[in-house]
Formats: sequence, C-alpha cells, structure tokens
Amino acid sequence: MAPVSEVMERFRAGEPDAIRDLYREYSGAVHTVAISIVRDRELAADVVQQTFVKAWRAAASFESGRQVAPWLYSIARHTAIDTLRSEARPTRGGHQREVDVQFDGESIEQTWERFEVRRAIDALPKEEREVVRRSHLLGHTHEEIAQQLGVPVGTVKSRSGRAHKRLAVSLAHLQPTEPGANRATPPTVLMDEEQR
Repeated sequence: MAPVSEVMERFRAGEPDAIRDLYREYSGAVHTVAISIVRDRELAADVVQQTFVKAWRAAASFESGRQVAPWLYSIARHTAIDTLRSEARPTRGGHQREVDVQFDGESIEQTWERFEVRRAIDALPKEEREVVRRSHLLGHTHEEIAQQLGVPVGTVKSRSGRAHKRLAVSLAHLQPTEPGANRATPPTVLMDEEQR
C-alpha cells in the first residue's frame, strides 16, 4: 500500500481505489472496535461496512494531515453503538418496549492494544503461535501442551520463551514509558487478550 498520506489525498479526492486501500489496511482494526461493542460477528461485519461507507461519504471533509486511524475508529464506535440501539428498538408490531442501551465498553486505546496483540501473535512462527495460544487462551500447562503436541516439555518451554521474546519486541510500543519499566517482557495486555 502507498503511504497513508498519499492514500488519504486520493481518498479525499474521491478515488475508488483509495477506499479499497484503506479497507485493506484498517478493516481488521475497525472490526476489532466493532466486535468489542456489538459482541456479534454478523453485526460487527455490518458495522465495518457502514464505517467505510460513512468514511467515504465524509471523505471531502477529512482534514489534510489528520491521522486516519483514530478517525475511522471513532466512526466505527459511533456506528456500533447506533447499531446496538437499533437492535434494541421494538419490532413494527410494537410488542416490546424500547429500552436504552447501556454501553460500558472498553476505550479505543484498549481496543487498539488488543488488535496489536492479535496481530503480533498472528505474526509468530506457527509452532510458537500454537504454544502461546494453548498456554494463554486455553490455559494449558507446559506439560499438557507437550503431551498434546507430542514433543518434550523442554521444546514447549523453548518455543514459549522465543515467542515471548518476539512479542516483547513487537509489542514494545504498548509498554508503559515510566522510568525503570521492564521492556523485556510482553505487556500485560497479552494475558487480557488471550483470555478473551
């Protein structure tokens, strides 16, 4: 993909290829925002489509030099909340009372962190990714993973160690910037993400 600034200039000019480029680059992150709010894959897919349609309609008003990601996430968040409210409305027969949708979801920053963690895990070599998945997502011990994969426990520990070193590097930008912060271990968001 061309630099985002170039794509956005084409986007603002109304070029159809530009919206496709943006979709390829940001649809995953927009989907993460959507699913964190609507908690339903079909609704989230609708939200993603609506988000890019709304972005396309508002393209001419997009300010040059503005960051596109927060803009798209904001559109996605509002669209997802509107979708939830729409789903909570009564049917045409009026059999159900309309209720306000209470939304106490995570922030855009938390959603972005989860997306970054998923992307980092997906980028791991297959064998390391499988160990991380079984360890963090499924809660299995190294011994259980070794038995499931038919490899020695030492191999599982080595793969886990290598995976966490890779994650520490690729997710370093999520670490707190406080003095003395340990950047040798992955952010705690890894545990939060893998338990979802």
